[in-house]
Amino acid sequence: MVAVTAQERAPQSSPGLPLAVAFANTLVAVRGKVRDTVGTPEELADWLASEADAPGLSADEADLAAFRALRDAVRAVLRAYAEGEPVPADEVERINEASAAAPLWPVLTAAGAGLAVIQRSGREGVPAALAALAHGTADLLGGPLAADLRACHGPGCVQFFVKDHPRREWCGPGCGNRARAARHYHRHREQSA
Repeated sequence: MVAVTAQERAPQSSPGLPLAVAFANTLVAVRGKVRDTVGTPEELADWLASEADAPGLSADEADLAAFRALRDAVRAVLRAYAEGEPVPADEVERINEASAAAPLWPVLTAAGAGLAVIQRSGREGVPAALAALAHGTADLLGGPLAADLRACHGPGCVQFFVKDHPRREWCGPGCGNRARAARHYHRHREQSA
């Protein structure tokens, strides 16, 4: 049996983000081009170790292909949900298949003076980690944070975020700065024309 991240745990390098959003955000826009931050099996193993609390995994090209297929499904479902569009049934099925590939169950463990709940899986390695990511997606979209899920509308951005403040409009300060700079540019360009 393999211990898998508790579903309530936030990713380490993405504080405050649900794991499903951090997973979807492994695609980023850099200078107008979409870049995959998990482009090799080694980068996948590193990402799973840091974000999904699955250290020591080795990944191969087949694992990378499965990760990308699940990520694409999660991104399609998150985008449709955030934009208020119909959710693509085939992508939901892909997420459900990954979720069923490694059943998880809660296990109580001693944690200091109290108890903690960790998730256990009968599968090992990448399939267990992918199942945890699929479970995290289901928990996000079926839980209270779903209403606050947003797609960033910053110039050229492809990220998602959970709106945790009433005035938040972008995934991060960089997108906010680019959006404000673009508005300023267009406003002053129209005035001088």
